[in-house]
Amino acid sequence: MKGREEVSKACHYFGPGYVQEENAGRGSYDNARVQTPDGACTRSATEIRLRHTNTGNDIQNAQGWKVQRTKERPSIARQPSSEIQQYQDDGVTQLLLGATISAIHTTRDLVPIDLAKGILGTIANILIIAQNQSDFQAIVNKCETIRKILERVTRDATEDDLRGALGHALSQLNKSVNHMNSEAASKKEQKFWQRLFSVTIDSNQIAAWEGDFDRVIALFNFEVIARIATNTERLVSGLNTTSVNTLKYRQTELPSRPVMMYGRDYLVAELTNLVVNNEHIALIGPGGMGKSSLAKAMLHESPIIEKFADRRFFVAYDGLDPSTITFETFMTRFAGALGIEIAGTDPVRQISAFLRSSCALVVLDNAETFEEASASSALKIPPAIAEIADIPGVILILTSRSRRNAPNVRWITKDIPPLDLSSAQAAFFQIYQRASYSEAGEDIQDLLKELDFHPLSINILANAAQQNGWSPATLLKRWDDRHSKVLDAGKGKSQSLSDTMQLSLSSPSIQDLGEDGLRALTIIAFLPQGLNENLAGDLLPSLPEVDAICDVLCMQSLVYRQDNYIKVLAPVRHYVRDSLQAPDLMCLRDMRTFYYRTVQRCSRERDFYAKIVISDHLNIEHVVAFNLAYIPYNAEETYTACQQFLERLEWHLPRPTTLTLAISDIVENSSTWTLKANCLSSLAQLYNALSQLAEASQAFKAAETLYLTAGNPEGMAHSLITRADLLRCQGRYFQSQSLLENLQHSYSRMSLSEAMKTRAWFFLDMARMYTFTVSADELFVKTMEDRSLGLSSKIWHWQAKFYHGGDAVQVNTHFRDLFAQHAGTANTRTLEDLLQGLAEVAFCKGRLSEAMYYLQKIIDMDGQSPEGALWSTVWKANVMSQQGDYDLARELIREALEHFQFFALRNARTFLHQSYGSACIELTAGHLRHAKQSDV
Repeated sequence: MKGREEVSKACHYFGPGYVQEENAGRGSYDNARVQTPDGACTRSATEIRLRHTNTGNDIQNAQGWKVQRTKERPSIARQPSSEIQQYQDDGVTQLLLGATISAIHTTRDLVPIDLAKGILGTIANILIIAQNQSDFQAIVNKCETIRKILERVTRDATEDDLRGALGHALSQLNKSVNHMNSEAASKKEQKFWQRLFSVTIDSNQIAAWEGDFDRVIALFNFEVIARIATNTERLVSGLNTTSVNTLKYRQTELPSRPVMMYGRDYLVAELTNLVVNNEHIALIGPGGMGKSSLAKAMLHESPIIEKFADRRFFVAYDGLDPSTITFETFMTRFAGALGIEIAGTDPVRQISAFLRSSCALVVLDNAETFEEASASSALKIPPAIAEIADIPGVILILTSRSRRNAPNVRWITKDIPPLDLSSAQAAFFQIYQRASYSEAGEDIQDLLKELDFHPLSINILANAAQQNGWSPATLLKRWDDRHSKVLDAGKGKSQSLSDTMQLSLSSPSIQDLGEDGLRALTIIAFLPQGLNENLAGDLLPSLPEVDAICDVLCMQSLVYRQDNYIKVLAPVRHYVRDSLQAPDLMCLRDMRTFYYRTVQRCSRERDFYAKIVISDHLNIEHVVAFNLAYIPYNAEETYTACQQFLERLEWHLPRPTTLTLAISDIVENSSTWTLKANCLSSLAQLYNALSQLAEASQAFKAAETLYLTAGNPEGMAHSLITRADLLRCQGRYFQSQSLLENLQHSYSRMSLSEAMKTRAWFFLDMARMYTFTVSADELFVKTMEDRSLGLSSKIWHWQAKFYHGGDAVQVNTHFRDLFAQHAGTANTRTLEDLLQGLAEVAFCKGRLSEAMYYLQKIIDMDGQSPEGALWSTVWKANVMSQQGDYDLARELIREALEHFQFFALRNARTFLHQSYGSACIELTAGHLRHAKQSDV
């Protein structure tokens, strides 16, 4: 019955109207069955017997069979000769198809592996369902190739052999043929049966199937898979027989997936996608960043398991000395992780032969060990890695502190970042159970920030606190007292920051730098911003090779580049400061000289020196603070630099400073009284710019006392006058007036210069203008003839008259005359006061367009400060609202704040001015609720 079934299937594929005859005599037909175009058989046959004592030969014999046209098909006889030839070619194709199916069924009965039997049955079903004449011939050939492969590689194999490479290859093949079978069956179910007999599967579908078969066939390195499956003792026959050595294979175990890994899901997913898409990856970063954990996690991702099955390998190179590692050491450890033992003189070929048997993923962990290898034989390691990376289906993941990765490999390099705040907190409190996040979250958050969210440091710190039973307060105290010493909780790189740092510092590349390498590293760790690459040569002339040194430090991940700065992570900084030598004195002197000279030459203009002050402000501040605290010699130079730096900050980058404590700690004696008072005065001016008026007043008052002690009445008077004007700006007019009147009656006044006396009178009148204690006719009269304050006194005299109810026309006339006389000679600030006076008179008299005109002139003035422009813009917006342009007024304030956002945020007075202006606009527009929200 089995023979009849095979005959029936074969007959189904014989072309319409043809009789097949045997040419070589190996397959005999007792009678021929002729099939008419409508599918009916016109002649019967006793039997068609296909003998498959050698199935491969039968397929070859089929190619010699002759195809004859029979008398039962007269219509064919009338066809042109080309069409007859086409029918004949199709007949050969159909005969080959039938013979292939028959051979597959026979092989299926012979193979000992059930999975292989199922695959062969599915392939036969595909060929039965889907035939596409000549186009389908390529698929027939692929199926025959697979039949031969399965017959060979499963010979003498058992089900136990499916755990190795053979099982993976068969699994991939089974998945592919099942997919093809489903697609073909789906077309049949969708009533495409008639189309299947003519052009059943389109050309694109056949091409896709053919490519799928090619991919799977590539997994079968025939002899190697057969050897693994049956434990034969021979290598692949393609190897040189004179160098063949015995390979012993054992299954290896992967490291488990890390249990606690936070904030890395997105990165694992991204890297997994790259691996699945056949990309080699190099994971780079300092020690303790979690590179190995990432690689281990990836090995257990579902897409990678699906693609590589049990062909996932983890090769660990930690614990080896880079100075002694050899090529043989490298290859032996590589082979051991694969589960094979190598012998002979060509380990690369043996490992490559093993890897070619199926697609594989190999992690080379702690690659810096062999990348830094210095032995002569180690020069062969990079070419070996490149050769392995070129094997189709083999993907490499490399983890390293070094960027000196094997050349000639298309690595996708990924720098592993620190954790984010949320993940760092989750990692810490997963280990530390002695307080909850709600109890200690804020304090711990600051500590984690101080660690730069470095994963290893967080892990060590949490374990140390948990094991020692430290409360959050105790932990913070231990950290403040010991810093990086707290991070040495055990032995080994996974439990000690010191050990992981020593691994990096002991690398041959770092050792080759000698003392200069450590000098550069300590300076980079010393500077809070890191080393400015653009200024490195100017800052450190005693290190002529500083650029090359930084390249090596960066290559070893001891430092990193960010925004043109060479930086270190906080844990590295703490280790260097706590455990290595102090910063080199010559390097410190070089930096001090450069920074101090830059600060001294910096002016109010945004010139070259101002740009350096702005870019390196934190470094300059740190150098000044360090020298104030630890460098007793050249103290005067440092005090002067401190005063000048604070002044430059006020000009170009107003911000809070850390120098307050350092200034207050300056020892007071006859040589430091004036110098410290100068620092306090500049500090007070900076506070004033930041609207920290209480702090500014305190600093001015401290400066006054020191100036008096030093016998410097000019300095005292300058600080007192400025402090009094701060009171006026706060609306405390009587206090301001009282302070300045006391100065007028003090003994110190007699020692003041005429310029300082004039200044005192001017600001006294500024206060009295708002207290209305004297007539406006008397205000600013005494200072009108002063060369410095004369024009300002005239402007404010007429402002006072206007405030006190004077004639607006008269005031406006005097303002116009003053503007005409001094428009080309007065400084920007004085002209601004004058234009504001004109604008205010116009606004109060309802001449809104005229007021807008003057305010716009202020905004457009050359040399106008951004803060002054913002104030005038807000005022202009209020004038617009008076004209009814509410939306335009709101838009003007919004745009002004975007342009001057820095000034609006850092200066409370500016912020209040903007808020009050917005509230006035809403009030004018009749939106009371919005006005309340704006008026803060």
